[in-house]
Amino acid sequence: MPTRSELEEALRPLLEAPEGGAIFCDVDGTIAPIVEQAELACVSERTSRLLGALGRRYAVVACVSGRTALEAQRLVGVESLDYAGSHGAEVLFAGAREPEWIPEVEQHADRVRRFAGELDGSDLSKLRVRLEDKGPIFAFHWRGAPDENAAQERVEQVAEAAEAEGLWTHRGRKVLEVRPPVAISKGRAVRSLLEGRDVRAALYAGDDRTDLDGFEALAAEGGLETVVRVGVASDEGPPEIVEQADLAVEGVDGVIEVLAVLAGEP
Repeated sequence: MPTRSELEEALRPLLEAPEGGAIFCDVDGTIAPIVEQAELACVSERTSRLLGALGRRYAVVACVSGRTALEAQRLVGVESLDYAGSHGAEVLFAGAREPEWIPEVEQHADRVRRFAGELDGSDLSKLRVRLEDKGPIFAFHWRGAPDENAAQERVEQVAEAAEAEGLWTHRGRKVLEVRPPVAISKGRAVRSLLEGRDVRAALYAGDDRTDLDGFEALAAEGGLETVVRVGVASDEGPPEIVEQADLAVEGVDGVIEVLAVLAGEP
């Protein structure tokens, strides 16, 4: 874990000119601890307070999540931030009541719903695989199943069936997502949130493979003078998240310390 002085040095471009800074944070595994059931996740009061303070200080502060944008906003509890949900398929701007979906995603949403609907009541429930309805995306969670290996094996069969129907799949930490056949990514969300904003330094913090797209988007953004990629080390996370990071921190607590430095909290 970097020392306080090392964090301050790495974050100096953001600290010295917050009006030209952007901060992007993944949610689960980054600012909210991973739990067996996604609906039981929580963001600490301190984290919410820090994010609120950052929102008043920096040009852009956004949470970029695999959850829906509205669910991410509910979990974080700060309405004055921007939220990108469903891995970049939707964006909820601060002050808006409803998110904006990528049009191509909505066009294919019914195909995903029909596919997931045909699985309702199947042997997945006996294996304790939990289905999460994310609108045009459905997630199959097997974390905490009595036999995780058997549950994962069955979910892989679901993936094969989805792909045979022309749908796209994505694998995360003990979760499979079935998606419309549309190119979505957290990197796309980052680019959308930066568009038209005078930002010169940006930070992205994440813990999973999908967050590598956020890293890449910042690195490719030509108008940025400084990029800080914060990788959250964990037992389940991919090694690339730390290998490609400018700063590697231990777990959610490490991210909170980064946020505290950015907020100027002692």
